[in-house]
Amino acid sequence: MTDTGRFAPSTTGPAHPGTLLAALLCWLDARSRGGRVVLRLEDLDPERSTPELTSAMEDGLSWLGLDWDETVRQSANREAHEDALDRFAAAGLLYPCACSRATHKSHGLRSPDGGFRYLGTCRGRALPAGGWRECEEPLRVELPSGVVPCVDESGLDLSQDPAAQFGDPVVRRRDGAIAYHLASVVDDSLQDVTRVVRGRDLAATTGVQLRLRAMLELPRPVYRHHLLLLEQRGDKLAKLHGAVGLPRLREHYGASGLCGFLAHAAGLSPDPAPRTPRDLLADFDWRRVHAQDRVIHWDGTQLRVDAVRLLDV
Repeated sequence: MTDTGRFAPSTTGPAHPGTLLAALLCWLDARSRGGRVVLRLEDLDPERSTPELTSAMEDGLSWLGLDWDETVRQSANREAHEDALDRFAAAGLLYPCACSRATHKSHGLRSPDGGFRYLGTCRGRALPAGGWRECEEPLRVELPSGVVPCVDESGLDLSQDPAAQFGDPVVRRRDGAIAYHLASVVDDSLQDVTRVVRGRDLAATTGVQLRLRAMLELPRPVYRHHLLLLEQRGDKLAKLHGAVGLPRLREHYGASGLCGFLAHAAGLSPDPAPRTPRDLLADFDWRRVHAQDRVIHWDGTQLRVDAVRLLDV
């Protein structure tokens, strides 16, 4: 069986160095295994995602030198997402939730991803007589209790009881958009994804996604979580998001120059000399990729690696 990987960026803003590194590592993982790799443009946010941003993401990844066996826009999979909601509703697991974010926050119970745990306040509320499609409130799905065992390919132990540690997840938002976790697991199944390679910032939610997969009887892929690119913000370290986007980077870097910097930051090359993704393919090995996050900064014209820090997962 041929392995299939996927890179699934949210199209709510321009690609930044962290986006590009994640794309590069996902592509190298799939291509080094002789596998397929899918670009899934996650364009479900009706307020923040635009056709222009979605096209810009696709164009930017192509500019960097990455190619895909298939490109899909997540919004095209609405029918499959709704089918999953129908299945949850038929099983009596889907319910409307009237709680606000302030309500969750007031309980003060943190979830593993840094958010706030949902305590099941609205469990037992019925859907409208006409079904979930007539509901104007967010929809949650009731998770069974119990530990979901998972150790990812990098050795991270991600075993957890999602119902106890997160609470029931939102699966359709108030604005009608299908929520991230449900859309992600349904789409992975649609695209026959066997390997999920992504940043460690998403590791904590793996248990929730595995639980949803099991409830929908969907295949379980292999997971691998990799380092992040961080920036210094005062006394804190944060993901490198708003510091610099790809349009600004392209004013100062060619594609091979930027790829060379990303490879160096990740540990795949001894220096930031220009390299293409295909230059890196011949000797790609996860053992050469840094296990620790890299702290980098943008000085206005150039990206620089500052230090190394281990992320607590």
